[in-house]
Amino acid sequence: MSITMCDTVVAVGNATKDKSVIFGKNSNRVANEAHNIEFIKGKKNKKNSKVKCTYISIPQVEQTFDVLLLKPFWMVGCEMGANEYGVTVGNEAVWSKEPVRDTGLLGMDMMRLALERTKTAKEALTTITDLLDKYGQGGQCSYRVIGRDYHNSFIIADSKEAWVLETADKYWIAEKVKDIRTISNTLSIGNNYDLIHPDLIKDAIEKGYSKSKEDFHFANDFIPKFRIYHALKESGTRSQHFTKGQDRQQCTTALLLRNKGKITPKDVMAVFRNHNIPEEEENTWSADKAKASSPCHHSTNFTIPDQTTGTLVSHIKKNIQVHWVTGSSVPCISTFKPIFFPKPGLKKKLKASDALFDENAFWWMNEKFQRLVCLDYQKRISTFKKERDELENGFSKQVNEIVAKVKGKPSEKTDLKKMEKITSDAFSKSIKKIKKWTEQIQHLPIESKTNFIYRSYWNKQNKQARLE
Repeated sequence: MSITMCDTVVAVGNATKDKSVIFGKNSNRVANEAHNIEFIKGKKNKKNSKVKCTYISIPQVEQTFDVLLLKPFWMVGCEMGANEYGVTVGNEAVWSKEPVRDTGLLGMDMMRLALERTKTAKEALTTITDLLDKYGQGGQCSYRVIGRDYHNSFIIADSKEAWVLETADKYWIAEKVKDIRTISNTLSIGNNYDLIHPDLIKDAIEKGYSKSKEDFHFANDFIPKFRIYHALKESGTRSQHFTKGQDRQQCTTALLLRNKGKITPKDVMAVFRNHNIPEEEENTWSADKAKASSPCHHSTNFTIPDQTTGTLVSHIKKNIQVHWVTGSSVPCISTFKPIFFPKPGLKKKLKASDALFDENAFWWMNEKFQRLVCLDYQKRISTFKKERDELENGFSKQVNEIVAKVKGKPSEKTDLKKMEKITSDAFSKSIKKIKKWTEQIQHLPIESKTNFIYRSYWNKQNKQARLE
């Protein structure tokens, strides 16, 4: 069973502690699909030039902007990202009664294009809907998994506001975020919306999805009633049932509501580390017990083939942005590192170029570590968790000091150099810690063995990645 699961959240000014906008996403992809962090400088392009997307090429714009992309290594687009103007976006896989096209722009392509071309969240929304209208969305969305194609929903934010944009093939509908909003692998906008495709309601009635304009409810009308995932592909009957999107959306919303009015980036990090279990069970939880309803996503076997391969938590203020990234799988084990925008971005080269283990690639050295931890989760995480938290707290202290200092744009050379050093040091320290922690745990005797199916599944993944 091929299932794509992610979670995206946002809290706007009236829900956050410092009145900023805080965005976050867990990107869940198949095991061995390396997840890269890329910083790409904007540039002037030749007139009438083309930009190659994952499956098709389209006309390029005259000027692109600096972008930070978090993305699967093999595609052009990104799972989440931000640009120098504070526009930040993440997407979710969704399915509807509308068929998925064989080719077109991936939702991930549209996000990258919007980030490279726009200065506000509203402009990014309009750019995505224009691309949808001109080129359509379609094509295989996963590495080495046939039949994984889908439509998309998005959260698009900047320092002032945020939008939820949901699609069903060429159709779209959008809702402006009032305080807290989360999305997952299910359509969620009903009859309360702010923007809509001009033909959506009319066509929904003509196709028999909705009885009348008064009865129109996007999610209820477009989510397939038949709840078997990928059944009747030819008729476009898809479902979110097995993705547990509603369960995770309810979980992430409830967790954010606990701190409404005082939400910080650390609160959003905690949301993405949550396993959606009672707190008293957290000390006995093991990786083979992971559920599809968990925001912190662990792959267990063929029924849950995805894991969280990367996480982004963005603190978006008017004059400065701090993007906290893991660059690694499963945030409950990972360390968040800060990257500043609009300057200086990211100087280190962190790319992993293949789905094969590379001991020098940042994502893969972390991936080896987390797979070792999950063999005996409670015992092994206890050996480094306190040190991991202290490391993150140190990063936060440095970041808070520089953010408090910056009143206007961070243009002073001293500020920029300090930001660059904070980011560079954070990644360097994380690499040293991962190597140290890996050495600490890899020969520890296993006290609580995971079940046979889990071990067999991950043995197969390790073999495919040549990770012995």
